[in-house]
Amino acid sequence: MEISKIIIGIDNSKYAEHAAAYGFDLARKIGAAVGLVNIIEPVPSTITPATDTTLGMPFEGTPNLVYNDIMDAQNEASSTIVKSTVDKYGQGLNVSYFNEYGSSSDGILSCAAQFGASLIVVGTHHRSGLDRLLMGSVAESIIRNADIPVLVVPLPEENKS
Repeated sequence: MEISKIIIGIDNSKYAEHAAAYGFDLARKIGAAVGLVNIIEPVPSTITPATDTTLGMPFEGTPNLVYNDIMDAQNEASSTIVKSTVDKYGQGLNVSYFNEYGSSSDGILSCAAQFGASLIVVGTHHRSGLDRLLMGSVAESIIRNADIPVLVVPLPEENKS
């Protein structure tokens, strides 16, 4: 099997940055193209619409304005993460960018298929116990559902603090 396209899932964690460094280095060594994906997960909102006290009706558009501001901030943060990762590790490589909304594991798998990736590279947060039960494991979900190889890159123990 030839690895010609590598998709790397990133977020703003040191675990993802370590995996990105590893994935870019691997791509450079084997001459593979890189797809870099950052998933924007929906933010639950408890925003209620402002109400017209005269008629008791919600003002149109109030929650949408706040929601749009949140989405703009998330998009900007995602773009910053992608740009800084490419600037740091992607010199001289052919890099494609993907931003998806939704579940991290589903988004990474979707982008991998869209990119035609032959390998997925992700970091791991080493969650266990209750934390893993509540938060889940993106890497584990990707491994269970991927139809291409997945490389999970752990952060060395000395770099975790």
